Amino acid sequence: MNNNINNIYEDAEIEIDLREVFFAVKKWFWMIALVSFLVGAIAFGFTKLFITPIYTAENSMLVLTKETTLASLADLQMGSQLTNDYRVLTTSRPVLETVIENLELDMEYKDLKNMISISNPDDTRILVISVEHESPKLALDIVREVAKEASYFIGDMMEVVPPKIIDDGVLPTVKTSPSNAMNTLLGILIGGFLSGGIVVLRAVLDDTIKSEEDIEKYLGLSTLSSVPDRKDYINQNKDKSSKKGKGSRLKKTGKKKV
Repeated sequence: MNNNINNIYEDAEIEIDLREVFFAVKKWFWMIALVSFLVGAIAFGFTKLFITPIYTAENSMLVLTKETTLASLADLQMGSQLTNDYRVLTTSRPVLETVIENLELDMEYKDLKNMISISNPDDTRILVISVEHESPKLALDIVREVAKEASYFIGDMMEVVPPKIIDDGVLPTVKTSPSNAMNTLLGILIGGFLSGGIVVLRAVLDDTIKSEEDIEKYLGLSTLSSVPDRKDYINQNKDKSSKKGKGSRLKKTGKKKV
């Protein structure tokens, strides 16, 4: 029986705490919204002004074999196996160093390799070469040169039909990163989370006594009487005096002279 009573008391106490948290969030909702807006605006401005945009240029090559019939099963199997080898050879040191020399790039082999990514769509013999750079024109020049030199190098080293370039790439006009919208949304979420967390934390840690219910909750004592706040007492007296004044004026205006 006592355990049941204790459980009921604990459940009631948790419910009161959640209600206090809800009212605290409701009271300071304007501040949470303001902080979220400000952090989102800061994230947008920082992304727009201080982060260099990156552009991506793409080129694609078709993996071939020495078989004359491209539709043959052996050719398809061989082409799928060679794509993994071609991915490694495309970013090999001889290829990239040749690209750096031809384009007169001021970077090392590893720097250029970090800018290049190669993907192979499922169930295809196509290699997609992507190059990321802050200059869209240079990104396009690099991806074209990498595809050309890789085709020559692969055909010479593996003694196979060189991969055919099927898409020479176009000049990228839309940046791939950073995303202004994504960073702004992330800033809004971070601002709302931090400000909301501070409000909730203050509400949970606040153990000051504000009402008769708090006295019973924290001290376990019942209140016999309460003293009104001075401002409330003055306002109540002003309301009473104003009502009396209005009543007396109404009585005076209602009298007639004989």
